[in-house]
Amino acid sequence: MLALGLLLTACGRDEEEPPRVTAAQQCDGTLSPAAAGALESVLGAKKFSEAGSGGLDRSVNEVIEDQAREGRPPGHRPMCRVSADAGPSRGVEIDFRLYEKADLYDDGTKWTAYGRYLYGWGREASSDNKTARLFVGCTSPRLKGSDEQPTPIESVLSFEKSITKGTFPANTPATREAYLTVLHSVTLAVVKELGCENNAGLPEKPVFEVKQWRGEQ
Repeated sequence: MLALGLLLTACGRDEEEPPRVTAAQQCDGTLSPAAAGALESVLGAKKFSEAGSGGLDRSVNEVIEDQAREGRPPGHRPMCRVSADAGPSRGVEIDFRLYEKADLYDDGTKWTAYGRYLYGWGREASSDNKTARLFVGCTSPRLKGSDEQPTPIESVLSFEKSITKGTFPANTPATREAYLTVLHSVTLAVVKELGCENNAGLPEKPVFEVKQWRGEQ
């Protein structure tokens, strides 16, 4: 009876506690060692809820389908969502979508006053302590007509603030660079899978040199 009770307890524990995985296993394995470390730093965790799979292929196919579609494409599921051991209320998600020129931030607004900083990758990269955004133009044989007009692709990392603390991380260079390190790694994997010419202007490793917004020049 004792052995049976222990077995049932162990089984119950397995059912209650989902498998935990490392940062490097998140986002279909698209995180570089630096990005995995940045993710751990942002979420303050070493273990995460079990990672989903298929997001990379799905996001690449959705970009191809959206580019061939007339009109503004619909929204899609995130490429990946990462939850720390603290629970699903505290995590990050990364989305891919096509964008229009009006979606770009560098429009003459002095965004630094609002806590958003600009970096020099792709067409535009920026971050505050809530979201990081990366805009690129992709020329690829997989994207019809992109040799004449590069396909505009936007990737977004969104931080979901903790319910218990009710706050976002501090808006510091470390926070912004961690966000962008994760977003850069995932986006680089997507543009490589798409076969974008010159990796759509993304360097192999992110360089954190802050640029001035157009309105600050």
